[in-house]
Amino acid sequence: MGFLHIGQNVMVNDRHIIGIFDLDITSQSPQTRRFLDQAEKDSVVLPVCDDIPKSFLVCDHPYHRQIVYISCLLYTSPSPRD
Repeated sequence: MGFLHIGQNVMVNDRHIIGIFDLDITSQSPQTRRFLDQAEKDSVVLPVCDDIPKSFLVCDHPYHRQIVYISCLLYTSPSPRD
């Protein structure tokens, strides 16, 4: 079990992470915008950065269906090793 620091002294258990998504790419999708709008209405969006956000994390949460963290974490896909 490990933890990921996602900003503003917030650590997330890596077992609770459902996905890490690049905001630049995913925000172009109407479905993603609807998802984030609904999460905002449900009060399950937590910003954890002071700068321009780069990603959002969807995580399991014991008291909500899921929590969405807006983060400055820059996620890149793993590249194949040589």
